Amino acid sequence: MKVLVSDALSEGGLALLAKHADLEVVYLPGLKEDQLAAKIGDADALVIRSGSKVTKRVLEAAGKLRVIGRAGIGVDNVDVEAASKRGIVVMNTPTGNAVTTAEHAVALLMSLARKIPQATASMKAGKWEKSKFQGRELAGKTLGILGLGTIGRIVADRAKGLRMNVIAFDPVLSAERAAQLGVELVSVDQLFRRADAITAHTPLTHETRGIVNDDAIAKMKKGVLLVNCSRGGVYDEGALVRGLESGKLGGVALDVFVEEPVPAEHPLLKLDGVVLTPHLGASTEEAQERVALEIVEQVIDYLKNGTIANAVNAPNVSREVAPKLAPYLALAHKLGSFIAQVEHVKPRAIEVECVGDPAELGAMAVTRAAVAGILGQFLESPVNEVSAPHVAADRGVAVAQRNGVRRAKYAHLVSVRVEGETGEAWIAEGVVGVADAAHLTRWRDYELDALLEGHTLVLFNDNKPGVIGAVGSILGKHDVNITQVNHGVNAAKAQAVSLWSVETPVPTDALDEIRKAAHVARAVGVALG
Repeated sequence: MKVLVSDALSEGGLALLAKHADLEVVYLPGLKEDQLAAKIGDADALVIRSGSKVTKRVLEAAGKLRVIGRAGIGVDNVDVEAASKRGIVVMNTPTGNAVTTAEHAVALLMSLARKIPQATASMKAGKWEKSKFQGRELAGKTLGILGLGTIGRIVADRAKGLRMNVIAFDPVLSAERAAQLGVELVSVDQLFRRADAITAHTPLTHETRGIVNDDAIAKMKKGVLLVNCSRGGVYDEGALVRGLESGKLGGVALDVFVEEPVPAEHPLLKLDGVVLTPHLGASTEEAQERVALEIVEQVIDYLKNGTIANAVNAPNVSREVAPKLAPYLALAHKLGSFIAQVEHVKPRAIEVECVGDPAELGAMAVTRAAVAGILGQFLESPVNEVSAPHVAADRGVAVAQRNGVRRAKYAHLVSVRVEGETGEAWIAEGVVGVADAAHLTRWRDYELDALLEGHTLVLFNDNKPGVIGAVGSILGKHDVNITQVNHGVNAAKAQAVSLWSVETPVPTDALDEIRKAAHVARAVGVALG
């Protein structure tokens, strides 16, 4: 079996591959797209880091490829959908960088509190400004953590070692589980009001984008310290600048940015009280070695034993079944993601019903895909079909799966039901249509046939004339092109919903304008892959 390694890999990772005489290892780091497409034809496995771009074109040239192993967390450089359709498993190492990133967050917090970078720069300039750099102790202070995933929990543990009081906001973690971790679970508003320092460890989603903004900063204590080692965009960088200039913020430390590399004219580069690092969260020798060894072990285990570990796209099914099942996995994931983004429900129970092909091909895999779609909207580490049930159990979310009977209209169907803390439940059902496209056929009490794809505007409104036209005009004014609109009506309640497929995300100011339009009850922008 041939293993192509197209990015730089640690010596330990290469040595582990070389131990297996039945593997032909081809080490060609730095391959561009054309070169990778030319070399991948007879490879059984591909091992990469972030440099290689595994595009649809590359995958089409892969005649034998069975698995892609990404040494690291992010798989943005892999066309996962194209790989899934070809039955190629995409694996990553979701926890390999966790300790390193958590330690970097703590290091940034300490640097802010004691003004270490500024004091170092002063001394290198030949000065001795002892009184200028008086810092503050962290012991006894309250640290607020946005997101208690793997990294957030490590940060919490380290902070408790510093004798800090730890509070956290996590939308899918139960208070009981947080208590077991020794952390007080609070609302996001409570966290903003109570914390002396705040650190983010959450993915970048519609819910978390700009979660720290002008309104949030206004609620915070004067002098609060802010740290972000998660994703650029979780903090509104403009709001950070204004908070620093006004004196409300005591300091800001960032390892991630909306635009990377950071533009030379960025205002944060010119302000005091700011510590910046160039996305170093995962950059330690130990982490690089760890992720290399982990991904090599996973790839070898899959090639020799068929074992799938840390897959971002594939369930534990045979290669023959995987291409047939892939469209239903995508459908279930999008149904779950749709509910999570639109309903803002904190899940306590998830039930997935499969009818027809999804039940026969792999109902449990479909269930895991739906759970991953829901929980993936809230967590920093990627949630996939393999990890979804474990993540749910870890957060006290009950998961159930059942096979149903054929509906009047549909022989093959996936239904996702999510129950919140109050017992209220939300249901979304869908089918696979032409070209394996995911379609929403039922949502709440509405019958629809809406495409679940890309950027979508979800509208709740009174069933009155003129609403569709008014919203269309607003979108047009903001240069948002509409590709499709699907409408559903509840005649008994005189209410309607609609899903608008658009080519680009709906801007915040356009959403605000739509929400103020006559007869519009609610408007939500979602992203469905």
